[in-house]
Amino acid sequence: MKKIVISSAVRTPMGAFQGAFSNLKASKLGAAAIKEAINRANVSEDNVDLVLMGNVLSAGMGQAPARQAAIYAGLDKRTPSVTLNKMCGSGLEAIIQAFRAIAVGDAEVVVAGGMESMT
Repeated sequence: MKKIVISSAVRTPMGAFQGAFSNLKASKLGAAAIKEAINRANVSEDNVDLVLMGNVLSAGMGQAPARQAAIYAGLDKRTPSVTLNKMCGSGLEAIIQAFRAIAVGDAEVVVAGGMESMT
């Protein structure tokens, strides 16, 4: 089995209820984390094969929050993106699914994580 590694880790900003980030949807916060994770990993956006992002509180976000975040982060519109919705574990589930995609050869570079806006 090939060696699979996490090459960078970034978290979305944390704020207070009705605070500084209250006007931002989770997809915008997720985009900031995606962009910085790619930067820290020293990977080209063109090399990302898949984006997996967890999001549970998706009311009012529109369709495909993970795709929105990927596009806001500057990834190509053809980059496959999947939103996972699993209470209290969608970000971790995204990482597990990323591992599996790489392990079976479906992808080489995957961005995985979670994004929420609690406001």
